[in-house]
Amino acid sequence: MWPRSDLGQNNMSIERPQLVNDEIYHVIIRGTADMTIFKNQSDYYRMVFSIYEFNNAKPVHIRDKRESLNRDCRGQTSAISTVVSGFGERDLLVEILAFCFMPNHIHLLLRQTKDNGITKFMRKVGTGYAGYFNRKYEKKGHLFQGRFWATRVKTDEQLQTAFVYIHSNPISLLEPKWKEKGIKDAEKTIKFLENHKWSSYLDYIDKKNFPSVINKDFLSDVMGGKNGCLRSVKGWIMHNKVDAKKEFAEV
Repeated sequence: MWPRSDLGQNNMSIERPQLVNDEIYHVIIRGTADMTIFKNQSDYYRMVFSIYEFNNAKPVHIRDKRESLNRDCRGQTSAISTVVSGFGERDLLVEILAFCFMPNHIHLLLRQTKDNGITKFMRKVGTGYAGYFNRKYEKKGHLFQGRFWATRVKTDEQLQTAFVYIHSNPISLLEPKWKEKGIKDAEKTIKFLENHKWSSYLDYIDKKNFPSVINKDFLSDVMGGKNGCLRSVKGWIMHNKVDAKKEFAEV
């Protein structure tokens, strides 16, 4: 069961689940009617910037910083690390443990650090990115569905499962029918994930990507470090390859 929580868009009549400080939640937000929310690379960069900069209880004014972001981060991974680290100390609403951006939705693994921190963070991200998107593409109306989904991660086993689930989401970009037919080329899929830029997986396997965005120490320890992360994702892929699915079906 995935409890729903408010994104700040006309949902005041809906009872929100309690999001508890120091607990970890898998959070998902989707584009309205599953519409595409990332049309090009600069949109992905903008969301990376957003989840970093809006993770702040203090007021945030990204409009003043947007030009320098676009100028400095045009295809430069190292540049965005410099930019997002350069605006002073933040008062964190959440710890971002993992993320993955898909064309029409976003996965986040968050630990709440302040009362209502996840709700405030998601409202800031949703409103800020929607404003950017609507201005850029001359669009009106809601970009995101009115609620984000959040489920509490209670055990280390669930945490490991969430890690693999979040970071394996991009497989559908490579093999759209893998859930029905299995993963055809396991080695190609493994390499694809190990080079897919728009998630935190690269940082967990020591390929520096967006290290300033996540706090990876805790989850890395749970997963068994770089090698544990690699083993978990590779093992899951091998379990779901075409030949493996056939073998399980015959048992």
